[in-house]
Amino acid sequence: MTSKTRLPIALRAAYLALHRRSEAQFAPYDVTADQFVLLATLARGNALTQRELARRMPSDPSTVRAMLVLLEQRGLVKRETHPTDARARTAALTAAGRRKFRQLWSAGEPVRTQMLDALRPNDAETLVALLTRIAATLNRECAPVGGSSSFGSQEDES
Repeated sequence: MTSKTRLPIALRAAYLALHRRSEAQFAPYDVTADQFVLLATLARGNALTQRELARRMPSDPSTVRAMLVLLEQRGLVKRETHPTDARARTAALTAAGRRKFRQLWSAGEPVRTQMLDALRPNDAETLVALLTRIAATLNRECAPVGGSSSFGSQEDES
């Protein structure tokens, strides 16, 4: 088997392993891995339109909307009409949502540690750059995976 055929399978296997481990870590908190990604995306900034949130995750807009409705019912997210576009809605974390995100971030630490322990020093930066390039090439609508700050930084916890 060549790299050309192994790469997609290896990417999928890594994603599924991460997803399964994350699901197990977040289950006691009644949050799915996908809901965690939504909360983490909102934790990185101010209110986002639902369309922008779907682009940044990246995810299907109807899936994002369904998660937002559920998380809003649980008091973790608030949605409001966009201030300048009556057709759009914005989403932001509530205080309870920020607390839940911090709790989930801590709960996910063992998974992140195990992932990083599988790599040599500097491999993580290279891997993120390569995965970002792949995502950008395959989906021009996809927002960059990386960023200037991690989800776990102090500024994200305020």
